[in-house]
Amino acid sequence: MGGENNRSRSGRSDKVRSIRLPVDGHFPDDNGETFQICSLTMNESIQTGTRAPAHLAWLSWGLGAAFYFSGFYQRVAPAVMTDQLMIEFGIGAAALGNLSAFYYYSYVAVQIPTGVLADVWGPRRTLGSGAIVAALGSILFACAPNIFIANFGRLMIGASVGVAWVAMLKLAAHWFPPNRFALASGLGLFVGLGGAVAAGVPLRFLVDHFGWRPVMGISGALTFLIGISIWIIVRDDPGEKGYASYGSVSGPSSSASLLSGLRTVLRFKNMWLLSIGPSGVVGPLLSFAGLWGVPFLTTHYGMSPSRSAAYTSTILVAWAIGGPVLGALSDRVCRRKTVYLWGSLAACCGWGFVLFVSELPLWILAGLFILIGFASGAMVLGFAFVKESVPPGYAGTGAGVCNMGVMMGPMILQPLMGWVLDRQWDGRLIDGVRMYDLAAYRSAFLVMIAWSILAVVLIALTTETYCRQIVRAER
Repeated sequence: MGGENNRSRSGRSDKVRSIRLPVDGHFPDDNGETFQICSLTMNESIQTGTRAPAHLAWLSWGLGAAFYFSGFYQRVAPAVMTDQLMIEFGIGAAALGNLSAFYYYSYVAVQIPTGVLADVWGPRRTLGSGAIVAALGSILFACAPNIFIANFGRLMIGASVGVAWVAMLKLAAHWFPPNRFALASGLGLFVGLGGAVAAGVPLRFLVDHFGWRPVMGISGALTFLIGISIWIIVRDDPGEKGYASYGSVSGPSSSASLLSGLRTVLRFKNMWLLSIGPSGVVGPLLSFAGLWGVPFLTTHYGMSPSRSAAYTSTILVAWAIGGPVLGALSDRVCRRKTVYLWGSLAACCGWGFVLFVSELPLWILAGLFILIGFASGAMVLGFAFVKESVPPGYAGTGAGVCNMGVMMGPMILQPLMGWVLDRQWDGRLIDGVRMYDLAAYRSAFLVMIAWSILAVVLIALTTETYCRQIVRAER
């Protein structure tokens, strides 16, 4: 009887075999080899501990977002200082575009290493170190005696704040559930664009009253305080405080090479399309709102620099709102591609009207800026899209590659548009500042429109994930 109780009707033993779950997520199969289960499934089955309190999750994520705020502030700050920078360093549009783009040169270059660092070194140390270096770069820029030192300061700022977005997404992946990742990405963009808005009218007011050098120096000091706070407060994972994590338990080990992670994520078609495509969404927006929009509006709509900054800030405010709204919409309808595609198409059409319809009524101009900014918020979906399109343990590397592509847009467009403007310059100067006519701006803006159209085409070629992890963990 006892023997019968230990056997099933099929003749096999009913005794339960106990196995030990290894830390790395690999299990022995019947042949003695190992296999690895999908990290999301593993998390759902073995993490039964208490989740971290919401305030603790938001605090850890929020300090990373504060650094991203400062990074976006630095990104668009030159837009309201174009006249002062041109006079201070004796430069034209091409050199000014290059000065602004030095931020992007290093920002783009660090994106892949940042993804690997976020996966291996951890977001806390990545963010904390980045904030301290960004502070030093800002102070150097504020004290620069010539354009070469100013360029180097911008280069330092771009390289250091380049870690903020990817590391912040890594924190979100560990502290928030997967169905809130797109929303957290959108809120991150919202916070960052708050920094861009602060670099609009408020920064212009401070620069007019105190000068650009003292203001940028104080900005560096505040960034330093953010870095110290991150080192003290932020933790990479709720597990460090005794709570259950939402993060993947598999991924590259500390000995994983940068090239290995890069080869892994670049095997997937979506990775390529979602890295190149969004440069045509973000590039035109940051080239206009982040540099050339203020002088364009000042010259051809007769606005004061402060009012021009207010109008370009409208684009950034709408972008900040569009990110979380479209992120939440995508989560709700379980679609990434559809929302992203319609957003990029609307932004492309909006730019066509703004740049090539002469003398628009100001209320229509403002409405188009709101449309462009809001629709461009769909670009945050690219990071959730990528996260679902590559193996779970390589989310940081994938986000780094994607963000590198995103920032290639303004990195190339800002100096290229400045070069076109200088080629079309008729020699006119006002108070030592070069003035460009409408034909020159339209020639420069043609590049924006072409890149925006390319973005729509590339996003249309992506494969929908339906908000699910479509690629399993690496074997």
